[in-house]
Amino acid sequence: MVRLMISLSQAFLRILVALFLGGLIGWERETHDRPAGFRTHILVAVGSALLMLVSINMAGSFPESNVDPGRIAAQVVSGMGFLGAGTIIREGISVKGLTTAASLWSVAAIGLAVGGGYYYIALITTLIVFVTLYFFSRIELSIEGTQRRKLVCRVMDKPGILGKIGVTFGEENISIRNVHLNRDVDEGEILIKLEVNLPRGFETAIINQKLLELEEMLEIDWSS
Repeated sequence: MVRLMISLSQAFLRILVALFLGGLIGWERETHDRPAGFRTHILVAVGSALLMLVSINMAGSFPESNVDPGRIAAQVVSGMGFLGAGTIIREGISVKGLTTAASLWSVAAIGLAVGGGYYYIALITTLIVFVTLYFFSRIELSIEGTQRRKLVCRVMDKPGILGKIGVTFGEENISIRNVHLNRDVDEGEILIKLEVNLPRGFETAIINQKLLELEEMLEIDWSS
């Protein structure tokens, strides 16, 4: 029988802690509609913690073979490169998803720390990552002199409507950060969800008027 270095109750506790810490960071990414959100970060944290637990137990189960307890866990760092690359999108000269890729890499490290029993280090790191993602983005916008807003447009499903909206925003020096589309085939409509950066002090009434002048535009709704 394989001898466990870590009891089942301890292993279960570490998995739960990894789930909580990874979920906290994942929740922040989910609220910003990032490609890797709540579930992805939980899976990365839990999987990393499990691999660390397996590494530790294998080293204790076969002491005569000089098993390196960090060998399996070390592969997590390499594996995260492939997963993180999947969240990075290049659009023209701009690159998106780097922050989410970095958050996944950090969550993997947190999961390894929890699996190794370093609860306090993992907790402190989680708080630092969360604060960086949640609050520092506001500082970035303040430095840039912009404000982040969300806009939902209900439009007729016609070719070229996205291009028209993009041109309209470009004329007002408004950058689009994220776009999500939901097509209603039966109604012949598209629900477009946009995340944009508005110049500081910009009046949305200006862009509202231009958007409503588009013949395909049916309804617009702003939120913070």
